[in-house]
Amino acid sequence: MKSDRLKKGVKRAPHRALLYALGLDESDFDKPFIGIVNPINDMIPGHKHLNQIVEQVKAGIHAAGGVPFSFGAPAVCDGLAMGHTGMCHSLPTRNLLADGVEHVAKAHAFDGLVFVPNCDKSVPGMMMAAMRLNIPCVFVSGGPMLQGKFKGQAVDLTTVFEAVGKVGSGELSLEELSVLEKEACPTVGSCAGMFTANSMNCLVEALGLSLPYNGTVPAVYAHRERLARKSGELVVSLVNQDLKPREIATKAAFYNALAVDMALGCSTNTVLHMMAVAREAGVPLALKDFDAQSQITPNLSKLSPASTVGIEEFHRAGGVQQVMKQLDSIGLIDKSVKTVAYESLHLQLGLVSLNASEVIRSPETAFRKEGGIKVLFGNLAPSGSVVKVGAIDDSVKNFVGPAQVFEGEEAAFEAFENNEISEGSVIVIRGEGPKGGPGMREMLQMTAAIKGSPLNGKVALITDGRFSGGTNGLAVGHISPESYSGGPIAKLSNGDLVHIDLENGILSAVFSGEKAVVYEGETEGALGRFKDAVSCSSEGATY
Repeated sequence: MKSDRLKKGVKRAPHRALLYALGLDESDFDKPFIGIVNPINDMIPGHKHLNQIVEQVKAGIHAAGGVPFSFGAPAVCDGLAMGHTGMCHSLPTRNLLADGVEHVAKAHAFDGLVFVPNCDKSVPGMMMAAMRLNIPCVFVSGGPMLQGKFKGQAVDLTTVFEAVGKVGSGELSLEELSVLEKEACPTVGSCAGMFTANSMNCLVEALGLSLPYNGTVPAVYAHRERLARKSGELVVSLVNQDLKPREIATKAAFYNALAVDMALGCSTNTVLHMMAVAREAGVPLALKDFDAQSQITPNLSKLSPASTVGIEEFHRAGGVQQVMKQLDSIGLIDKSVKTVAYESLHLQLGLVSLNASEVIRSPETAFRKEGGIKVLFGNLAPSGSVVKVGAIDDSVKNFVGPAQVFEGEEAAFEAFENNEISEGSVIVIRGEGPKGGPGMREMLQMTAAIKGSPLNGKVALITDGRFSGGTNGLAVGHISPESYSGGPIAKLSNGDLVHIDLENGILSAVFSGEKAVVYEGETEGALGRFKDAVSCSSEGATY
C-alpha cells in the first residue's frame, strides 16, 4: 500500500507517533488510508451540509476495513461571486483545488480518495485531481437543492436573477421580489437546475466515477446519505482491486459523457471543464469533438434554465442512467467501459428499463435532433466559441445586428440600467477572458436581467468571458482568442455588423477598422499568477 511509506518500518516510528496522536492503534497500520476531500463551507448552500455526507463516507470506509481522514479544500459560490470582481476568483479556484488535493494526497500517501464536491468549480477541480493522481477513488456529491415555489410556479436561483430585470421594467414589485428571494432556495444543495454544478455532477456519473444516481439524488433525501456510505465502502474495494480512475475515464468514457452532455443541454462550462479534465487524464479532447458529438446527439431533456423542470423531477424520471439508456438505444453509448460500481457499463445499464417520459424523451421524440450545445467558429472566433442552443427558442437560426461594445461586464450592465441598450443590437462584452479578466467571469447578471426585461429575445450577447449554467437566450461565450491576447473581438467597434449563424456554426463580423484595443497594467496576487500561467478557453483554461 502507498500508505506503508509513512507507517511501516523502524524509520517510520516518528510518523506512527503522530498517527497515534490521532487516536489510531496498531491494527490501523495494516489497513488502507483513505483521504476524503471535504470542501465544507458555511457560506455556500451547496457545501454547508457536507460534513453530514462525509460522516457517512467515513462510516462506510470503517465498515469496509479502511481508515478515513478528511481534509479541506477551497470553494467559491458562483452565485455569491456573481456580478462583481469576486467572480474573477471563481475559475482560478478550480485549478487551485486540483493542485491542493494533489499536494495533500501525495504528502500523506493516501491509498485511495473519496471526493465530496458539489458546487461549480469543486467538481471539475476534484476531477482534475483524480485524473492527475490516478489512485483509486469514488465521487459522491452533496446533491442538488429542491426548487422553491412562487405564485404556484417552480422557481430557483435564476428566477431571482431574472426578477431583477422585471423589477426594472415594472413587471415585478419590490415587495414581490422580497418574497421571491426568500422562497427560491428552500434547502441546502447545489442550485436546483441543470446549471454548472449539477451538469458536472451528472457528467461524473456518466464517466463512471460515481455510483448510479449520484448526479441527481437531492441533498435532503435519505438516499443521499446511503450513497455516501456505499461510496465509502466502495473505495476500499477499489483500493483492494487497484482500479484507478484512468482505467475508467477512458476516451470511450469521455465520449459517453459528451453524449450525455449534449442530450441534457448542460452548462456551456462543461466544455471548458471537460477539456481540462481530459487533459489530466491524457485523453485528447478539443472543441471540434464537442461539436461533432452535438451533431449526432439528440437533445432529450429541457431542464431549468431551458424550462421550469428541476433536477428533482429529472431524478424521478430516471436521471443520467435513463438518459444513457435512451442514447444506447441509438448506439451512442459504449457499454464496454468500466465504472466504479460494475465491471462494465453494460452490466450497469442492464439494471435500467427503457422508460421515456416528457422529462426524458426518446430519441424519436427528442426536443431537438442535435445536442444542446453548439460550437461556433469564424472570423470573430478563429479558435472557437460556445453557445447553449438548447436554451434558445428553436425558431432562432440567425441573428445579425450592430455591435454595442463594452469593456467589461460592469460597463454593459450600467448601460442596461440606463436603458442604453438598443433593440436588435449584439452586446459585446470583452476583456473578460481567462487572462483579460483575469479569471473569465460569468455574465449571468447581464443575461438574466435581459431575460426579465422587454429586451428579451430582441438582442444577442457575445463575450470572451463565460456564462453561468443558469443562462438562457442567445448568448455566445468563450470566444477565442480572447480580446486580451489580441483576438479579433478586440477589433470590434460600435456599429460593426455581427452575424451569429447557428445553423452553420459561424460567428463572424464585418470590421470597420483594424485597430485593436490594448490592455495595460499589472495584476497582483493570486490573480496575477493565474493570468501569467493560464491557457486560452479553447484549451480548457488550464496551466
